[in-house]
Amino acid sequence: MFGNIGPIGAKNLSLDLEELVQKYHVKIRGLIHVGAHYGQEYEIYQKLGIANLIFFEPLSRNFKILETHVAAQAQLVQKALGNENKKVKMYTESANNGMSSSILKPQKHLEQYPQIIFDTEEIVEMVRLDDFLSEKQNYNFLTIDVQGYELEVLKGSQETLTNISGILTEVNRDELYENCAQVEQLDSFLDLYNFHRVETNWEGGTWGDAFYLKK
Repeated sequence: MFGNIGPIGAKNLSLDLEELVQKYHVKIRGLIHVGAHYGQEYEIYQKLGIANLIFFEPLSRNFKILETHVAAQAQLVQKALGNENKKVKMYTESANNGMSSSILKPQKHLEQYPQIIFDTEEIVEMVRLDDFLSEKQNYNFLTIDVQGYELEVLKGSQETLTNISGILTEVNRDELYENCAQVEQLDSFLDLYNFHRVETNWEGGTWGDAFYLKK
């Protein structure tokens, strides 16, 4: 989900990355975007002058659009991220342009957004970020938009987190997806790596966006 639906380049984050960077004096030298969809935030990243960019997007249709939208200077990877290296099934939908698709089975999402029907599935490749990323020192920021699978992404990124100074991620406070991570679980896990949640916007009521900074 991660903000409002809109055309390429016009998808709005509920937390404004440009404002956060200015407010907290964050210098982003490299950014990893997990769950990139069409790459709607690419223009923001360009404006911020981020030198190193990696976009992870597992779904075939989304990835084809991502390729047409993001310049060749950025690295595009058609894989999901998690805490295992294996193939997984994703529950997919088209009513929300695939933005609600998840590795997790939808639960209260079906009640909150009855117009979004998960009527297809796709098998995708999942990898651990720590196993995939060789030059971890080049990246100090994570953007995560994976519909409840955030904690598994972070568990597979523990080595990478030593270089990360800021994380912008979707968070949940209800079971929109089966066994999805709750915001308190992310808080506890990230506290082990000296991250503190400094901003939260509950735009969706049961879900929102959060910004974590390393202490």
